[in-house]
Amino acid sequence: MAAKLAGFRLRLAIENNRSAIATYRRNLCCGDDGPSVFEGDISNMSPDAIFGEIFAAGETCDLLLGGPPCQGFSTHRINDAGVADHRNDLIHTYFEFVRTFKPAVFLMENVPGMLWPRHAEALNRFYREGAKAGYEVYEPVVADARDYGVPQRRKRVFILGLRKGVSAEGLEWPPRPIYGSEVARRSDPDLLPWRSCAHAFAPAPPGDINDVHMNHGQDLIEAFRNTPANGGSRKASGRLLECHKGHDGHNDVYGRVDPAQPAPTMTTACINPSKGRFVHPQLHHGITVRQAARIQTFPDDYVFMGGLMAAGQQVGNAVPVEFGRLLIEHLRPTIERARAGIVAASGLSRAA
Repeated sequence: MAAKLAGFRLRLAIENNRSAIATYRRNLCCGDDGPSVFEGDISNMSPDAIFGEIFAAGETCDLLLGGPPCQGFSTHRINDAGVADHRNDLIHTYFEFVRTFKPAVFLMENVPGMLWPRHAEALNRFYREGAKAGYEVYEPVVADARDYGVPQRRKRVFILGLRKGVSAEGLEWPPRPIYGSEVARRSDPDLLPWRSCAHAFAPAPPGDINDVHMNHGQDLIEAFRNTPANGGSRKASGRLLECHKGHDGHNDVYGRVDPAQPAPTMTTACINPSKGRFVHPQLHHGITVRQAARIQTFPDDYVFMGGLMAAGQQVGNAVPVEFGRLLIEHLRPTIERARAGIVAASGLSRAA
């Protein structure tokens, strides 16, 4: 969605989740020039065969985006959990497509946990493969979506690669933040205040199939009644389970979203109040899929398929649309120079 809004023609997508595929086709495969969608495990696919099917002789790929599954790198994994998770290998599978498609630019997104020392070998291998394939790969950057106009605190890692010879003249990476906290704005008065998420709770369009939330038992509804409007926490709700006793963490569980602030990170469980601060600011239920999607800056006409839980998972897995759009538009001049055949100046450094 972000690439389309940034003015790019979509050529293909690869996805292993059936509900996500249905959503992609419903929203992005309209018209004769819509992208091809390949369904299945990417590790079982041939990059060469797919490239030959999608691109005619002489055609090139400008930009290859990737968001390999992040669960193996998640900061929620304790001790050395996740080090041997087979899903971590998908960053290398993604790079096999980079190697074959030879885009002018690639951009990969993941969670900050991938930068933990226990995952160093996987990341180092990615950089070694990048160098061997002829790419200048920038150091990983952690960017907070709040700093770019998204009404949500969401930190993610982005790794940018430019094919050798592509001019990086004028490219600042990462883009300079546009928004900032009160403290940041004291140092840089040009920054705008972080956006609140209040707009997400306006009425949904009539007949919106994503205007749905979880159904809760009466005991949970009573806990929500006890939780102060626009905030609160597990303690304030009065709901104390055995697993909470003697445990000082997960205080956001059963808390309400504060609409005057950026929302908490929309996770794959963002419609489940037992998984975080995902209760409506005033009403006694979890947030709806549409409200979560608005926080992720999806337009209201973007429809998520597969039902409540599948839709919530898709919302939480996404890069916020407007954040992605900003990043891609920021890279567009570099891509256009590559199309025009403008090469990099000798000795130009691209270190982040």
